[in-house]
Amino acid sequence: MEHHHSEHPQDGMSHTMREGHDMKGSKGGNHTDHHAHMAADFRKRFWISLILTLPILVLSPLLQKLVGVREIIHFPGDTYVLFGFSSAVFWYGGWPFLKGLFEEIKSRQPGMMTLVAVAITTAYVYSSAVAFGLTGKIFFWELATLVDIMLLGHWIEMRSVMGASKALEELAKLMPSDAHKLMPDGSVKGVPLGELAVDDKVLIKPGEKIPADGVIVEGESSVNEAMLTGESTPVAKKTGGKVIGGAINGEGSLTIEVKSTGKDSFLAQVIVLVKQAQESKSKTQRLADTAAMWLTIVALSCGVVTFLIWLVGMSKEFAFAIERAVTVMVITCPHALGLAVPLVVAVSTALAAKNGLLIRNRVSFEGARKLQAVIFDKTGTLTEGRFGVTDTLVLSRDIDEETLRQYAASVDANSEHPIAKAITAASEKRLPVENFKSIPGKGAEGRVEGKEVKVVSPGFLHEQNIDLADPRIEPLQAQGKTVVFVIVEGKLKGAIALADIIRPEAKQAIDVLKALNIQCMMLTGDNKATAKWVSEQVGLDEYFAEVLPQDKAAKVKEVQSRGILVAMTGDGVNDAPALAQADVGIAIGAGSDVAVETADVILVRSNPLDVVAIIQLSRATHRKMIQNLFWATGYNAFAIPLAAGALYAWGVLLSPALGAVLMSASTVIVAVNARLLRLKAEPKSEDKASRAAVRPVRS
Repeated sequence: MEHHHSEHPQDGMSHTMREGHDMKGSKGGNHTDHHAHMAADFRKRFWISLILTLPILVLSPLLQKLVGVREIIHFPGDTYVLFGFSSAVFWYGGWPFLKGLFEEIKSRQPGMMTLVAVAITTAYVYSSAVAFGLTGKIFFWELATLVDIMLLGHWIEMRSVMGASKALEELAKLMPSDAHKLMPDGSVKGVPLGELAVDDKVLIKPGEKIPADGVIVEGESSVNEAMLTGESTPVAKKTGGKVIGGAINGEGSLTIEVKSTGKDSFLAQVIVLVKQAQESKSKTQRLADTAAMWLTIVALSCGVVTFLIWLVGMSKEFAFAIERAVTVMVITCPHALGLAVPLVVAVSTALAAKNGLLIRNRVSFEGARKLQAVIFDKTGTLTEGRFGVTDTLVLSRDIDEETLRQYAASVDANSEHPIAKAITAASEKRLPVENFKSIPGKGAEGRVEGKEVKVVSPGFLHEQNIDLADPRIEPLQAQGKTVVFVIVEGKLKGAIALADIIRPEAKQAIDVLKALNIQCMMLTGDNKATAKWVSEQVGLDEYFAEVLPQDKAAKVKEVQSRGILVAMTGDGVNDAPALAQADVGIAIGAGSDVAVETADVILVRSNPLDVVAIIQLSRATHRKMIQNLFWATGYNAFAIPLAAGALYAWGVLLSPALGAVLMSASTVIVAVNARLLRLKAEPKSEDKASRAAVRPVRS
């Protein structure tokens, strides 16, 4: 097996993502096979080496004496048989480490493989010399058990790495293998996914996976997009609605027209982003790489110093000094340090992608933990970007709110104006309308239940000299709301105020961000009255109104000039310059268009709470990295003196094999700790900052 293990600790998780990803049915590309082969190879070498170790243990003079069977088992030439079995373990079981030694020297990055290879080579060469006549002690059984434990540790570790690297495979598995293509003659033909082209029409039956991104041309259903967007509730879809390849169709049949396939599809773009994020090296990773290289140099130096102290300073026998040196080199392998950050990177990126949080720039993402301010675009980010009824005022005693809304909704149901549509949507019940007429630039009118009903603007009232003395109207207009009036039989009966609907999650997100000591601001091109109203509704610290799109970046720069780290959150189109200017650019509500080049993080859903999730995930990811680095370096600070024999006077002495056990345990702890990074559905009760969040992160 071609296993360049030096890539593993030093180059992080990058080699797990280098191989291509085939969207047309490979079910995950080559990097899974690469890891699977590595894990299988270590498993095979471990079991064969373990079997070869049994006769080595039986033939070892020291163990024979301990058990009291030296005279029974000893026979002429048994040392040469012992040498033969030990050579097999050294060359076969130790080959990945020997090969890794040359790779690390070649790349000038000495690391874990260098330490293990030097340790087992030292033990093997010295023991072989003793077997062929040199006076001394044979280390063959220590050598064999050391190789066994190192192989076992690598096998376990590779399984952990595979588990952390499965994000892309899981995403690729979302795609079905074939599709029901509608042919020109009206028949349905099963075709492989790779044969679908743009503008093809495809039938999707209930319960099936959607084979490509497209637009519904016939049918109505609910679609489960949880694995793509993190949204657990199925989304209602009807004719004209967009669907994403990989989502699961619900109870109805759908016919879609394919709009993008292969590398242009939403899923393929997500996979590319996840790949890039997992390959990118963070600042923390560069620190870990440097620490791992220096730890290797320190370990080799400590090994030599330990050998000289015991041999020369303490006048111990050569065999004892060699054993101490080998133990020091084994126990200080920087394997845990090499894995500390890459595994966290892989887990956090995969976790984010599964929840509709796509990381394009890892350095910026990790910097999100230090954010001091978040600037939101208003339209489409804090608000839904569409009109909705906010207030209904009854101005006459002979009518109630519900009847007023019904009359207005019934008349406006015949109009295509955005305001009319919003009023229509505000009432579930609509009445028949006769003699509908549009009043150009002013509103609409019609007969409802035999009464003449007009829904009109303030300008119409002025034209008709209709007096408007109600004190409740002016405050609504001062808030930047659009106010329309309902006239029944020539008399003013009520008023309906409309505004861009504030997202239900907006205030919740602002509350959590403020609890995290992050200032919340808003940029908008709207007038000051509207901006002030939205700001008060969601609880912003500051807002900037009447800002032209080209001036948004300057406003971000102005906030940065106060000496604070700023994130800009917008829709990724008009806000592109501002997203680029911010310390962290977050494109929200990208939907099926994930190619937002200026953003550092892309949020698939239009949910401001996902901004909170990104910051919390960034903080949790950093905590995991620090925990792992602390464990990996702290472990060595304790292990080196112990391995060198600092507690020898108290009868505590580690064998190389036990040193390997401790080293492997350290690696497994780091791997398991990385896997514990999760997005939880419920916050900790004691976590005030997260209490309002829907999906807080815990590490």
